[in-house]
Amino acid sequence: MTRVAVFGNGSWGTAFAMVLADAGCEVALWGRRTELADTINSTRVNPDYLPGVRLPDAVQATADPAQAARDAEFTVLAIPSQTLRDNLAHWRPLLPADTVLVSLMKGIELGTAKRMSEVIAEVADAPEDRIAVLSGPNLAREIADRQPAASVVACRDEQVARRLQAACHTPYFRPYTNTDVVGCELGGAVKNVIGLAVGIADGMGLGDNAKASLITRGLAETSRLGAALGADPATFAGLAGMGDLVATCSSPLSRNHTFGTNLGRGMTLEETIAVTRQTAEGVKSCQSVLDLATRHGVEMPITETVVNIVHLGKPPLVALKELMSRSAKAEGA
Repeated sequence: MTRVAVFGNGSWGTAFAMVLADAGCEVALWGRRTELADTINSTRVNPDYLPGVRLPDAVQATADPAQAARDAEFTVLAIPSQTLRDNLAHWRPLLPADTVLVSLMKGIELGTAKRMSEVIAEVADAPEDRIAVLSGPNLAREIADRQPAASVVACRDEQVARRLQAACHTPYFRPYTNTDVVGCELGGAVKNVIGLAVGIADGMGLGDNAKASLITRGLAETSRLGAALGADPATFAGLAGMGDLVATCSSPLSRNHTFGTNLGRGMTLEETIAVTRQTAEGVKSCQSVLDLATRHGVEMPITETVVNIVHLGKPPLVALKELMSRSAKAEGA
């Protein structure tokens, strides 16, 4: 039986642990709080993140990272992006030498503007064929309810991607393989920023034309950045690109969309953070995505608008007028 360690017992980490167990894996689910781990093991439910969802017996929770990591063929990282570097440095000595490191995170590191796979490679000193990412339209609550969903597992080594595919393929969760790690990661990170923008538009009471325009032009921004970084353009038309973007921008289950909606309704950043229980990755990553784009000479006006609203305090109506008044150009530009 394949043994998998999942570091991060939030909603997505817990839901993916369930997927792995349903696919026949033995899963160790790590979280920092001993009392929550004990509750999961005794009740089979994670009440803080997925109340009402019974976890398979093959999922065993722990607050001991060494216990979680022991003999893991795959080590899944499902923690907030900005905490990865410090946490992985602590866990690295505990990890099996041949474990495949799998990122469920959808963010860009602040300061370095590095993708999560790049941070993993640097901190864990791991080669590309031991690093994989999973990305797609994967709203945790729907998957926890075993509703049909598809995703992409990407690794430079296609055989490793196929191994991971087999480890998480269930009747309700269909993973596809890909070797374009860069494209899959960019699609996942930038869609959170566009999800914020669409949420802000919703909060402002804007119509479907405006939201469809933001989604479409947001995908164009993602594709431009991907081209500059050597991603496969086809990736952005797939599950890790358009698929994830549509789910994030259209669902009330999306943390980033909900966060943006509150901002669009007039709540301050501090007020919105106060009512948000889980991490909305786009809030911090919008700045690092813009930094990454600037370093590569890529224009991302929607991303810049989100940064202006979220971090510079620009009123959404003012930011919208500035975005709409940009000079006219051809659609492909």
